[in-house]
Amino acid sequence: MSRQLYNLAFVFPGQGSQSVGMLNALAASYPEVRLTFERASDALGVDLWAIASDDTQNQLDQTHNTQPVMLAAGVAVWEVWRKHSSIRPAWMAGHSLGEYTALVCSEAMSFDDGIRLVTARGRLMQEAVPEGVGAMAAILGLEDHVVVNVCAEAAGSEVVSAVNFNTPGQVVIAGNVAAVDRAMAAAKKMGAKRAIPIPVSVPSHCALMQPAAEKLTEYLQDANIDTPKMTLIHNVDVASHSAPDVIKNALKEQLYKPVRWVDTIRFMHDQGVTCFVECGPGKVLLGLNKRIAKDSGHFALYDPETLNKLLDYFND
Repeated sequence: MSRQLYNLAFVFPGQGSQSVGMLNALAASYPEVRLTFERASDALGVDLWAIASDDTQNQLDQTHNTQPVMLAAGVAVWEVWRKHSSIRPAWMAGHSLGEYTALVCSEAMSFDDGIRLVTARGRLMQEAVPEGVGAMAAILGLEDHVVVNVCAEAAGSEVVSAVNFNTPGQVVIAGNVAAVDRAMAAAKKMGAKRAIPIPVSVPSHCALMQPAAEKLTEYLQDANIDTPKMTLIHNVDVASHSAPDVIKNALKEQLYKPVRWVDTIRFMHDQGVTCFVECGPGKVLLGLNKRIAKDSGHFALYDPETLNKLLDYFND
């Protein structure tokens, strides 16, 4: 019998956490990893495990590949946890693309639908903004409202906006290349500690993604979505939803509206969450979450060592 803990949240990383060989160690000990990737590969007709594990053709960072690989990776780690522990979280959330992983793991969306949706999402995002037109950058050391104002002043006739509120003092901006450059320069003048370009092929979560969002709606209409089994907090409004149409709209809006990660973690913390587990490759969210909910327990789950550490923590 599984046991759901109200004070436990599992959160899933998004694009940017991928690395070649990221789940090789876990796959060597737990067959659930390869089985999950085989299901994803069968759904797409692409060998996603080859891309994730060795990537001899340099395909992992192409967004139409990255997105299904990351969803498969997050679900694979969740499947390992489900098989080897009876503990279940009462809360889930995902950072950007990770929200789709959360929907699959909370049984609101089938794995096959999730894989197909994120593959289409990646392709539509790239088609909406040709490579070289858009850019993203991380602004460190300014308050959120200052970054928002800097972007508004720097935009001019182009697009640049704050798109990821990751931690207090770390905001990612996105938009047209020149507008992002102007905003970076203005942020430094306002006292930003650093303004760092992010090597990406698409400017996620800004208004340039609205054409992709409209086209994604057609794919969302064909997806079957149910009420999540856990309380799932969405990026765009820091709220949970049960109605399929509302969830689909949240996924559409997520493409061109900011990821409110700080608010998401704070909300769950305020509701009594005292333990956050990043479920999926890497530990990007672990670092962010520690800075947001400093008095909570924080774990990353991605290899045998981190799995055993978490199992020991729950004495399960």
